[in-house]
Amino acid sequence: MATSSPHAHPLPPAGPPGLRHARWWQRRAIRAAALVTLLALSGLVILALVREETGTEGFLVGLGLATLPVPLLIAAFRWLARVQPGPWRNILFSFAWGACAAALIAIVANSFATRWIATATADPTSADTLGATVIAPIVEETAKAVAVLLVFLFRRREFTGVLDGVVIAGVTATGFAFTENILYLGSAFGTDQLNGGTGLASVTAATFFVRVVMSPFAHPLFTVLTGIGFGLAALGTDRRRLRHLLLPPAGLLLAMGLHALWNGSATFGEYGFFAVYALFMLPAFGLLTWLMIWLRQRGLRVVRTELPAYVLAGWLTPPEPYALGTMRARTIARDYAAYTQGKAAARTVAEYEAYATSLALLRHRGRRGRAGADFVVRERELLQALWERRELARPALAYAARATAPVLVPMPPPYGYGYTQPVTAYAAHATHPAYPAYQTPYNPYRS
Repeated sequence: MATSSPHAHPLPPAGPPGLRHARWWQRRAIRAAALVTLLALSGLVILALVREETGTEGFLVGLGLATLPVPLLIAAFRWLARVQPGPWRNILFSFAWGACAAALIAIVANSFATRWIATATADPTSADTLGATVIAPIVEETAKAVAVLLVFLFRRREFTGVLDGVVIAGVTATGFAFTENILYLGSAFGTDQLNGGTGLASVTAATFFVRVVMSPFAHPLFTVLTGIGFGLAALGTDRRRLRHLLLPPAGLLLAMGLHALWNGSATFGEYGFFAVYALFMLPAFGLLTWLMIWLRQRGLRVVRTELPAYVLAGWLTPPEPYALGTMRARTIARDYAAYTQGKAAARTVAEYEAYATSLALLRHRGRRGRAGADFVVRERELLQALWERRELARPALAYAARATAPVLVPMPPPYGYGYTQPVTAYAAHATHPAYPAYQTPYNPYRS
């Protein structure tokens, strides 16, 4: 009987025995509790600050209006990650960090820096301009980048490429923009209450149009550049470590630059805002959107290309590479499992799809010489996870393959490189120079 897990993504193995006796501050539960406490305290403080600035009524109005774009943005980033979905805990952490910790850091640091500049120069107007165009981009993008860095360092197995960096960065920026929008919209509502503004002529309506209708993607667009830098670094190898260490700072600098350009657009004249929006923001947004969709489709092509090697080894059935390489077939497989055997079976199929995707991407990195030293261990873990779920997943995927491809043409060997006979999948890497000592192990799961 296949086992199931509440996680729809490949799980890391248990740590080495030495970590079982780690000091109390090194335990995962302690670190998780400390992080949750930090985010909760940051949330309470930022809640009090925003409410003090906007008033209770303004806060509630700002909260309601600022919530509107959040589900759409989160859904867009989750859609990008559907090929290899990450755990929800990373999404929740990223959003909470952006909405609470990063927003608190930005409010405190921006206010302090602007006041210091105004005091030092005795010119509040220039201090506000300098704070918006220089201080704010540096502080805010750095604060948001911390979330990407933490996931990159402590959830390394779940951070394997550019799409992972984009999703974490984008969700973090979505949380940050959510809190910032509450502040701006709530303050605008307070201004309308004092001045009697109503309808489309109100400050609230104008703020809502600019921040929620025209540019809900602004903060995610900036921070995604940082995420791309971390994603490219995740693809690096030991041979190019220095080069890849420079990529995250480069992405962060690009994010700061675009953010500064956007904030400074109001100082470029009467039509400066619209010029920057049309000439920079929209093209950058379109280019990055195209890149993300291309990377998503490329991931599916990698699945279709790499998994046939495991068909020869007996780990997968012939229809599976095709079914796992198309999102429509994956959806049909989950629906079929849910219809025939219940929601638990659908979760098992989703886990199977995620593990298979991780396996294909791992093998792809291995063939390109980008796999880590734990390649062999990781491949064994993923294959075993697939084997444990095969009884529920294989019939669903076979059904999905028949439903989406009426005629399945067998793919002749070789599937990849180094194949002269149908041996275990591990043997494929024995001929690759990146794995000179990799011997074919005994396969106890082969049918």
